[in-house]
Amino acid sequence: MDTYGDLPFPRTDLALDALRLARDTESPAIFNHSMRSYLYGRFLGERQGLRPDHDYDDELLFLGCVLHDIGLTPHGDRGGRFDIDGADTAAAFLHDRGVAADRVEVVWDAVALHLCFDVAIRKRPEIALVTAGAGYDLGPEGPALPEGYADRVHAVLPRLRAAAALHEAIVGQALADPGKAPPFSTPGELLRQHTGERWPTWRELMSGETGWGDYAGI
Repeated sequence: MDTYGDLPFPRTDLALDALRLARDTESPAIFNHSMRSYLYGRFLGERQGLRPDHDYDDELLFLGCVLHDIGLTPHGDRGGRFDIDGADTAAAFLHDRGVAADRVEVVWDAVALHLCFDVAIRKRPEIALVTAGAGYDLGPEGPALPEGYADRVHAVLPRLRAAAALHEAIVGQALADPGKAPPFSTPGELLRQHTGERWPTWRELMSGETGWGDYAGI
């Protein structure tokens, strides 16, 4: 953690273990994005009047942020959507370290919901701020950062084309295994944009062989 100077990362043993897992398995660009997501999530929480370790559990926020893209790694690839794979991988990591089930559930929700902004933002702060921080790192809409803060963050956690790196990782997984990008999911839409493939319409889906015939005769 000395690398990050006075940036307010938690220094618990569990936080450091999670950091090492993400650093050792993710690409540098995705790891840096995950770390910045925590800093920006914490910042956005402060702008809402939320105090770390008073209004929310700061360690849980960090765990959710640093592990939210672990499903984009070979270590976290379990054959499903990367957000759900990542949640399962994060939960297994925490279970192995004896973390209480209720705390594991918070991190699972934070990782699994990080692509579902409208849902996650209505959940408890440890979940909402993971999604908010990750989104802010990719498109900083909302309150402005303090003067010079982004420069300080980027000096130790350079961007390394983060948005492009995430896109390449998501699409790369989906090209190798289309089951990781079901239609109408975020990975599915990115794959569709990449390939130009047409998605079935609602009516086509409901009129398939496994349907109940609701469109018969219409």
